[in-house]
Amino acid sequence: MKKLDWKSFLFGAALGVAPIATVAVVSLTSSEATAQLWGRFRSQAVVAAPGQVVVCSETSVDDGAKSENAEFVASSTQWTRGFDDSWVAEELERHPIKKIDDNKTVWNIKGSQKEGHTYGNYTEADALLWKKETERLVAEGSLIFHSADLLGSKNGVSCDMCHPDAEGTHAETYPKYQVQLGRVALLRDMSNWCLTQPCRGEAMSGDDPRMRALEAYMHAMRSGKPMKYGKH
Repeated sequence: MKKLDWKSFLFGAALGVAPIATVAVVSLTSSEATAQLWGRFRSQAVVAAPGQVVVCSETSVDDGAKSENAEFVASSTQWTRGFDDSWVAEELERHPIKKIDDNKTVWNIKGSQKEGHTYGNYTEADALLWKKETERLVAEGSLIFHSADLLGSKNGVSCDMCHPDAEGTHAETYPKYQVQLGRVALLRDMSNWCLTQPCRGEAMSGDDPRMRALEAYMHAMRSGKPMKYGKH
């Protein structure tokens, strides 16, 4: 397999074109592998579909590369067809989310108002891209929220068992003092309490792509609720 610099790969992805070199698609075989490799364009592992990640790194991917938890199963032909986004629609059909803003007031600026305006050069196509990428992240969060395996739960408990449709997460009330923690907490702090206590799993770092996706999902599902930090 030809070597591929991950920065060039991501640049090609941003332009919507296929990279010249061959890439590897990893088929995950365990929740541990999923936790390790879960990522998006902003990281070195890109989710192509649930259970599959396109891997790029500083050292690149080459022939003979092995992974204890993964199997290389595809090449650049899959990348040239583009990522399979069907899982996003399937997840949002299983677990509908709140309607996302269309940002029409941003891209539909007309006449002289466009000149010098911060968003004057953005178009409806830009807004559609923003919508798609945001919904994709929220869908990733929904997958994790509803999956004990992706959460790393040791007892089969997932977030939705206590919080169907993210009810009771009260994302709009953070930061606030949490008696369980004995201190002021952010939403991610309380999420980690749930991961380590009811789920008997391990805490996630704040920059873990799974934590970012979980926060995105909970905030999306609490959309429309008045912000009231500190509220119990």
